[in-house]
Amino acid sequence: MTAPAEPSPSTDRGTAEPLPGWVAAAVTFLCSGAVLVMEIVGLRLIAPYVGVTLQTSTAVIGYALAAIAVGAWGGGIVADRTDPRRLLAPLMVAGGALVIAVLPLVRFTGSLLSGPDAGAVLLLAAVAVVVPAALLSAVPPMVVKLQLANLDETGAVVGRLSGIGTLGGIAATFVTGFVLIAILPSSVILVGTGAVTVLAGVAVAVFLRRTAAGRVPAALLVLALAGAGLAAIAPSPCETETGYHCARVEADPGRDSGRVLYLDTARHSYVDLADPTYLEFQYVRAIASVTDVLGAEAAPLSALHVGGGGLTLPRYLADVRPGTESLVLEVDPGVVAIDREQLELETSDLLRVQVTDGRVGLAGERAGSRDLVVGDAFGGLSVPWQLTTREAVALVDRALTDDGVYAINLIDHPPLAFVRAELATLRAVFPHVALLAGPATLSGDEGGNVVAVASRSPIPAAAIAQRLAERDLDWQVAEGEDLDDLVGDAAVLTDDFAPVDQLLTPYG
Repeated sequence: MTAPAEPSPSTDRGTAEPLPGWVAAAVTFLCSGAVLVMEIVGLRLIAPYVGVTLQTSTAVIGYALAAIAVGAWGGGIVADRTDPRRLLAPLMVAGGALVIAVLPLVRFTGSLLSGPDAGAVLLLAAVAVVVPAALLSAVPPMVVKLQLANLDETGAVVGRLSGIGTLGGIAATFVTGFVLIAILPSSVILVGTGAVTVLAGVAVAVFLRRTAAGRVPAALLVLALAGAGLAAIAPSPCETETGYHCARVEADPGRDSGRVLYLDTARHSYVDLADPTYLEFQYVRAIASVTDVLGAEAAPLSALHVGGGGLTLPRYLADVRPGTESLVLEVDPGVVAIDREQLELETSDLLRVQVTDGRVGLAGERAGSRDLVVGDAFGGLSVPWQLTTREAVALVDRALTDDGVYAINLIDHPPLAFVRAELATLRAVFPHVALLAGPATLSGDEGGNVVAVASRSPIPAAAIAQRLAERDLDWQVAEGEDLDDLVGDAAVLTDDFAPVDQLLTPYG
């Protein structure tokens, strides 16, 4: 006689009582939401070390999606082979603990890296999201497995919990992006998310305490506490975290009144609090040389500045051309606050700051109202793509008077693929375009800052060159055939096609 077969693990699990509906929904909602919080905050966490570029965003999003896929797949496989109740609480606690640990891991790793090269971006993005996101993504399929007590309701159970998980991700995305980022530092958001997930995991363990499934290894709780401790001592590159940047102001040891504004990885602005005519950065001196030759000497101008930073140029124009009316479009209210609090910015009817995106601000400008438009907006180390296109340049052209001038600061590296494309774009709108740059940059041997100048009227190249020389700036003014040779067959950037980050090295 054949002995009766032992019940299979799957049969045993099939008769197990499912989780109460509200518990299953809460666990799925929380774990899915925590992953999306990590994705959003992870980008801000690595930005101070590698900047904010399309590649940075792509790496974080790509790794997050990969972690979700691996976690969901692996969680489903494990759920078929063991009682999911044994793993729910440990996975939540471990995932939450690692969410907390991400903060010190990124900061310690980032302090060893320098610059936005592809390797640094990929490494930091992986550290920021992969492991905790994978662990937390393994939880929802285990919850689904527990709730499948009746195969006739499989579609309803899977659909309901999948929808709840998606709603958790949506809620986390909107709350984080619209609320939390505005009121809390990224470190607090990340540690708080991890702590809530750990506590929820402990609560699940207590709820399941009637069985062995309710146990959480003590080592996981120690990991959470250790992560919180390391987060408290991890080196932070931020003096102030704004809505867009990790910002700080440092005094110039060689000049008592000199201040440098850092945004993420870049020295963004230099302001002399005692002398607004002192211009430290070469590109600022180049733009000032352009403004010096506009109209009558010392006559006031109507100027629009797309990008604020430390407002070095508006301060300069207010001093050397009294009565100049400057409107500054700055997207980051946190930078404006730093300008007021640490860089002694005083606004008035003649020097106004509007917190808005540069493209949006340009669209609202009255036609033919500006003698000068200055472009000095950067997201990381590149000009935001929406400000580089033919459509954006057309808005600049509309805002300028017939003899008005557009001067834009650009950064590139050999072979100057982005600069060439932007010059081609300017030439598609303006009849007169010139490039101000050092000889090594023009020859293609070096990269760095350059200034493109565009106007409907002929550009006074000789006068600009003279002013550059007077400022001890070894820059040249390239136009005509020299510019033809530089631009070559570069494509015009449009709203439909503007691969700015890809054109810039090291990615281009």
